[in-house]
Amino acid sequence: MFLSCDSKKQQDGTTFTRIDSLTDMYLVLQDSLLDTWNLMIKDDNQKIKAMKSLLHELEVGGQFSHEELYSLEQRIDQLIKIRYTPKTMWNADVVEEYDFASNSLVTELISLAESHSAFSYNKVMQQLVEDIRAADLRVEHYRMEYDALAMTYNSFLEDHQEVLKEIDDTGSPGKKPLFQMTSE
Repeated sequence: MFLSCDSKKQQDGTTFTRIDSLTDMYLVLQDSLLDTWNLMIKDDNQKIKAMKSLLHELEVGGQFSHEELYSLEQRIDQLIKIRYTPKTMWNADVVEEYDFASNSLVTELISLAESHSAFSYNKVMQQLVEDIRAADLRVEHYRMEYDALAMTYNSFLEDHQEVLKEIDDTGSPGKKPLFQMTSE
């Protein structure tokens, strides 16, 4: 009796079709894009948090005017509101506007911090400046990684148009925009 069950298992062996393989690849690409996007946004959020903390340190120091620091705080708060999304990335102006606002704030905050009389011995301020710079670099790295994945995803869509309806029945999946488009 055991032998007959065993032989039946061997006959019911699982087979994978080309569609199964393509579906797996499609899902892996989508997951990878989402993971990379989330890591990039997480680092960008950490950069914004470090910028707010640095601004707080500058306020505590009392060396700069309240109006100047309040203006910087408003601009930092605005960053999240103007940040690009996967949908708004198609408009290169949205990414460029965010990058300009972010880069100018980073530059201004770091310049203020480094000009502060306590900067040379204030380890908290120094660490926050380093955190901002490091997060900024990681965001750039994740953008390059996202672009590489998006190019692979877009190529996949082009190469397998004939079977996309079988792979993704939610409609026709669209290509992903690239960050490199905004820098060209």
